Amino acid sequence: MWKGKKVLVTGAGGFIGSHLTEALVRAGATTTAMVRYNSGSLIGNLALSDADLRREIRIVSGTIEDSDFVYRAVKGQDVVFHLAALIAIPFSYEAPRTYVRTNVEGTLNVLEAARQFGVGRLVHTSTSEVYGTALRTPIDESHPLQGQSPYSASKIGADKLAESYFRSFETPVTTVRPFNTFGPRQSARAFIPTIIAQALKAREIRLGSLAPERDMTFVSDTVAGFLAAGATPGIEGETINLGTGQTFSVGWFAKRILALMAVEKPLVQDDERLRPSASEVMKLVSDNSRARKVMGWSPVVPLDEGLGRMIEFVRDHLSLYHADGYVK
Repeated sequence: MWKGKKVLVTGAGGFIGSHLTEALVRAGATTTAMVRYNSGSLIGNLALSDADLRREIRIVSGTIEDSDFVYRAVKGQDVVFHLAALIAIPFSYEAPRTYVRTNVEGTLNVLEAARQFGVGRLVHTSTSEVYGTALRTPIDESHPLQGQSPYSASKIGADKLAESYFRSFETPVTTVRPFNTFGPRQSARAFIPTIIAQALKAREIRLGSLAPERDMTFVSDTVAGFLAAGATPGIEGETINLGTGQTFSVGWFAKRILALMAVEKPLVQDDERLRPSASEVMKLVSDNSRARKVMGWSPVVPLDEGLGRMIEFVRDHLSLYHADGYVK
């Protein structure tokens, strides 16, 4: 499927985006990686890729909010994976307009470029945060959307734009809706690397609420879902959950990680890390039956194996993680 295909990944310097970019190169795709421009010519998580593999990637730097730049990047591509977004929920409380510009207007730029240049498949990235706290479980794709943070509201807007472009212009867009993903290269703001880093460097494990429940998928499984969404025929216009169908509390994950690391440290609630009460999403657990049915996708990495790989990565890259402060 991918050999010789021209493929663009927006947000390629991010956590999932960098792994997806690598997978496409290994599969034989002619891959362009879009990263956010910065004065240091930094390429984000792609810097952690194997040097020989990285030489096979065409890297372009710019901003998703610049339609001219996006048009130039999209022109001539067979498939576009759109992952570029602002995703930190705490910062969305402080800068909601920035989230609209990046997540909504940026998505509009990609959709319009895909429409204008006849891209064969556009895979748009949603998030389980658009569901808000579960009204019923497991959560299928018809579950109501609830904007419980400026971040989730911006992603709902982006998802609806994607839907509108399929309905209005027959733009061949498929939306994937990952539940929480974890694994090597994940940001220090996420709770799993936070727990591991504090277990290695701090006296105690400081977290926000321990009660929220999350459905965690290892990054290689999430990437496999993206690849399936880009290659499976006849799923244009679909929204497809990517998740394991199991959920555990943040507190459970903290205790499990400490057990796997053979570390005993107290769990402490840090009020600075708490979301506003009506904004916190208390339970997310996926119904992934549509992904299994239409794409033949299901996760294969056991939770403990994934956590073990993540512990090893953080231990080997401890300088990337902070244990003495709150990363928003």
